[in-house]
Amino acid sequence: MIALLFDIVGMTGTFLVVGAFFMLQLGKATPTGLLYNMMNLSGAILLLISLCYNFNLASFVIEIFWIAASLIGLYKYLKAKQISAVA
Repeated sequence: MIALLFDIVGMTGTFLVVGAFFMLQLGKATPTGLLYNMMNLSGAILLLISLCYNFNLASFVIEIFWIAASLIGLYKYLKAKQISAVA
């Protein structure tokens, strides 16, 4: 039962990351937008959680980088939003 729960968490993360990429390709999201970066961050975190049950070093490393890239994107988004609010 616990394995199924971690599989569901991991698959949800996969759908978020892949969904963000498809939305980007379809022009429904921008690479600097909040939606794209939040979907990537959430998906990577969920995938990282799923790796707690069935660890894989390569997957763990790529999810850490995916989280870092998403956090950079969110930082840049919030910084740009802050600058435009002041202007």
